[in-house]
Amino acid sequence: MALMGFVAAPARAEAVIHIGYLRWTEPRLAISLLDRPAADDGLAGARLALADNNSTGSFIGQRYEWQTIPVRAGDDVVGALNRLADDGIGLVLTDAPAPTILQLAPVASQRGITLFNIAAPDDALREENCSAAVIHVAPSRSMLADALAQYLVWKKWSRWVLAAGSHPDDALLADAYRRAAQRFGARIVKEIIYKDTGGSRQTDTGLLQTQQQMPVFTQGLPEYDVLVAADENEVFAGYLPYRTWDPRPVAGSAGLRPVTWDASSESWGGTQVQDRFRRMFHRGMTPLDMQAWTAMRLIGEAASRGGAEPQKLIGQLRSPDFGVGAHKGQKLTLRAWNGQLRQPILLSDGRNVVSVSPQPGFLHQVNELDTLGVDRPETRCKLP
Repeated sequence: MALMGFVAAPARAEAVIHIGYLRWTEPRLAISLLDRPAADDGLAGARLALADNNSTGSFIGQRYEWQTIPVRAGDDVVGALNRLADDGIGLVLTDAPAPTILQLAPVASQRGITLFNIAAPDDALREENCSAAVIHVAPSRSMLADALAQYLVWKKWSRWVLAAGSHPDDALLADAYRRAAQRFGARIVKEIIYKDTGGSRQTDTGLLQTQQQMPVFTQGLPEYDVLVAADENEVFAGYLPYRTWDPRPVAGSAGLRPVTWDASSESWGGTQVQDRFRRMFHRGMTPLDMQAWTAMRLIGEAASRGGAEPQKLIGQLRSPDFGVGAHKGQKLTLRAWNGQLRQPILLSDGRNVVSVSPQPGFLHQVNELDTLGVDRPETRCKLP
């Protein structure tokens, strides 16, 4: 028998937030077997944040759904983005490299899509080739270089040898370190280039070969405090620690590395998110995982404040008072002038977080996080 006087409230319709992920599946190599990326690198971080968003969304009538499209070199990436747009998806994460993002940005702008760049570090994407359709969750090379430079200068290790690889990406990273040295008062006393001649050291004689090559490569250098390696393609830098001619620390692409995340980070709630990640995926959380997680959480936080409609959501995300926590001790906010997410950078030795930049004493008139990377007065980006 029905109870008199009680009327069941009508079920509240859920607002669905649709998210796409153009996932780059081109193989990525690493010197160490321990550093080879997992098959779900990045994807796992996005999945964890999706669960977080849906947990919060269940209380406010929001639900998150996503569609993943794998892409690689030679694929029709523009066609893939158009398929997402045709499915009504206006928020798209991508870990594709810079040339692919340059292809996608004008199409995203035409179709009313916001791209979240979670991997490409190229400063040009934030500067002369910037787009209002792209939000950069991944830090730029200049942000990473500045974070390391601040710590080295704070340590008074101001005399650097810059060892760069021979690939174009290595040259761009070397440029970022030159800029950082000049910006913070370090001095590059010598530059050396490691030419990638192909081949493999993963052979029975590989250890002997590198043990002989690296001392010769670093022999005869002037007095220096630290060797800074620019090796994005992971050709040689991993072989430098303990093999240099002089007993000096190595930083940059090996040794002490600037990263957005490290599987050992435990401060500011880091232990909790790391434990949850391990329970779900049975491995440590990588920088790409954290960048994907952060992009998803930006969307989730903006939707909880501004609603599920993509344009209102992005308007909320770009507002001056918006920010999101990401277990780094500070609120992460967006730079209005180039779409870059402000964030602290961890300095890791591969086992522990050694420090976090910005370093003490590096001040800024607006936000100390803007001591990392291209500041407003320096930008070449001209967004409408």
